[in-house]
Amino acid sequence: MIKAGILGDQAERWIWWAIHTIEDGIQRSVQPRARAMGRLSLLFLAFLTPGAAIPVPPALRAFSKLHLSTSFTSHSAIAMKFTTHYIEQKVDHFGFNTDKTFKQRYLIADEHWRKDGGSILFYTGNEGDIIWFCNNTGFMWDVAEELKAMLVFAEHRYYGKSLPFGVNSFKDSRHLNFLTSEQALADFAELIQHLKTTIPGAKNQPVIAIGGSYGGMLAAWFRMKFPHMVVGALAASAPIWQFEDLVPCGVFMEIVTTDFRKSGPNCSECIRSSWDAINRLARTGPGLHWLSEALHLCTPLTNYQDVQRLKDWIAETWINLAMVDYPYESNFLQPLPAWPIKVVCQYFKNPDVSDAQLLQNIFQALNVYYNYSGQSRCLNISETSTRSLGSLGWSYQACTEMVMPFCTNGVDDMFEPSSWDLQEFSDGCFRQWGVRPRPSWITAMYGGKNISSHTNIIFSNGDLDPWSGGGVTKDITDTLVAITIPDGAHHLDLRANNAFDPKTVLLARSLEVKYMKQWITDFYASLRGKH
Repeated sequence: MIKAGILGDQAERWIWWAIHTIEDGIQRSVQPRARAMGRLSLLFLAFLTPGAAIPVPPALRAFSKLHLSTSFTSHSAIAMKFTTHYIEQKVDHFGFNTDKTFKQRYLIADEHWRKDGGSILFYTGNEGDIIWFCNNTGFMWDVAEELKAMLVFAEHRYYGKSLPFGVNSFKDSRHLNFLTSEQALADFAELIQHLKTTIPGAKNQPVIAIGGSYGGMLAAWFRMKFPHMVVGALAASAPIWQFEDLVPCGVFMEIVTTDFRKSGPNCSECIRSSWDAINRLARTGPGLHWLSEALHLCTPLTNYQDVQRLKDWIAETWINLAMVDYPYESNFLQPLPAWPIKVVCQYFKNPDVSDAQLLQNIFQALNVYYNYSGQSRCLNISETSTRSLGSLGWSYQACTEMVMPFCTNGVDDMFEPSSWDLQEFSDGCFRQWGVRPRPSWITAMYGGKNISSHTNIIFSNGDLDPWSGGGVTKDITDTLVAITIPDGAHHLDLRANNAFDPKTVLLARSLEVKYMKQWITDFYASLRGKH
């Protein structure tokens, strides 16, 4: 059952009623293992620039891939019609020695907006093109009419077309110096003020921040830092505690492992055994050639560094699958079947096979992810590390303030053991950008686990999503609420309604709307009280 604790016993009765109502109505090149986890530091991070290789954890790279893909759309039954706008923003909101500005892009959809009793749903854009988020946040479109809402999608600085220095935005750390979450939140605040002063009827309307993943973190932080701007926030799959030692560094990969273990009795065990099998085969004379042929690699393996890249690529694939383990076919990162981990685990039923057979099974499993369409002739181990401006931006953020520790031990998870080495990660960041990470800054800035003084934030997490390990999964107060979604992957609740959605996500969405309606009601009641 979904866990929610906003209203105590009353909430439990409401959840019971809602469940039964729904049921009635529905029929990469670094030193071996010491650096591998450095590479896992926030699934958002891709390889940086040609020839550069800081130790970015596979989890971090996978995070960024979610939002750098341009092919997938969360198809809503509602046509997504929007207009594109730009606002002049200061490059530096917190200094006074420069007046330099840039154009921030934002999108507006106001078909269902009503000036009388309406609301504004404000998407806090994250590390990618804002049109991608607009097309993949079907939840907002699905509830717009019910909430009489104007939809606003704000692009994050340094992503999409919102580039403070144009083509030079990623040139060096001097140009990237203004890529921070704080500057992004200030952009959002300026934009909301602009909307309220330029759009007739918007001035006295409640604004609700909505975001997923890093965007969910921004939504929560925006409510914390600008409570006078937004009446509440929905922070979906937002790992706001994936910093310092707020959660164990191994929790992320343990959840990935759990997803595979639950999808097949020997699935995670076979994957755990595969790393040593690869190592043993690679040490033999013809081993590299055999591995290249058995895995149908586009580029043959030639040395140990290639083998390490292969293992990192495979690990990142399992992470990606855990994040997008959706109950229906999707074309998110890759064309995938429904419940793709269950499909993958069909090839890992017997752990007692030869190394050669195990690797052939690994190929079949990889083929589900990279060749479900049957159109690929070979597997490209660089495919999950596509360079783009988006990945560059995130790599800089992960090297400065978004420092997320990851580790594995090979016992509680199905990966090779790897410790989190901050110094090594820092050295790599310095070589790449000339900057050192500040691992304590996010907790100092946004409070870490000491956030009980804030109000009106919904933290939603799917229990299949490895990022839930760094998220808020229990109520903190009556108004800082956690909704846990069984059988939910990465911010599934923000996607459009789908006939194959589990009942749990339908209930989660209904709870989210219920709270948002209450915030809107409270806002207008307060407004009437002032007059």
